[in-house]
Amino acid sequence: MKILAVCGSGLGSSFMLEMNVQQILNELGVSGIEVEHSDLSSCTPDLADVFIAAKDIAEGMGHLGEVIVIDSIIDMDGIRTKLKEVLTQKGLL
Repeated sequence: MKILAVCGSGLGSSFMLEMNVQQILNELGVSGIEVEHSDLSSCTPDLADVFIAAKDIAEGMGHLGEVIVIDSIIDMDGIRTKLKEVLTQKGLL
């Protein structure tokens, strides 16, 4: 499975979100999930199984498929809650 952290420009904020997702996956003991980051304009549905982004850009991501919408890229509890929901649905947790 692959998760793609997305932001408007594909630089700092998506990279920070990627690192936060990876940290949470490690805390949860989940392995075998690839996490990368990208800018929204470069995203296509085939780049990942799940996309994760802050709510400010999530409206433009409906064409990508499954999108985890978070309130803040630095809210670890919020990211953890949403990520756990998706991982549980997919039988990975």
